[in-house]
Amino acid sequence: MEFILYASIALIAVAFTVLVVYLAKTLKSLRITLDQVAGTLAGLEKQVEGITKETTDLLHKTNQLAEDIQKKSEKVNSVVDAVKEIGTSIQQFNRSMKKVSASVTGQLEKNEEKVAQAIQWTNAVMELIDKVKQRKRSKKQTD
Repeated sequence: MEFILYASIALIAVAFTVLVVYLAKTLKSLRITLDQVAGTLAGLEKQVEGITKETTDLLHKTNQLAEDIQKKSEKVNSVVDAVKEIGTSIQQFNRSMKKVSASVTGQLEKNEEKVAQAIQWTNAVMELIDKVKQRKRSKKQTD
């Protein structure tokens, strides 16, 4: 029985040695894998830093662009308001001109007869003046 006990201890020692060897190989393989993962993570960290910097720059440029667009929009709004006021002024001027035109037309229609008489009197006076001038000429020629 003693032999079985020594054989069992020897077998346990061999099994423990095999277990330690395989465990050492596994841990070595795990260390290599973890080193690769660490390298990959370091590369990713650098890439993330670069992306973060670019994103920050892009955000600043976007904010500047938004401010510029806001300023230009305010300027365009003031121009649009000015054009609107000019349009309103032109409409008011047109209304006034229509009123004046209607008033003048109405006055002309009221005084149409008087105007016609004034024109007739003017024509008659002009004819008289022409006749007086002709008589003066004919008297000068006869003298």
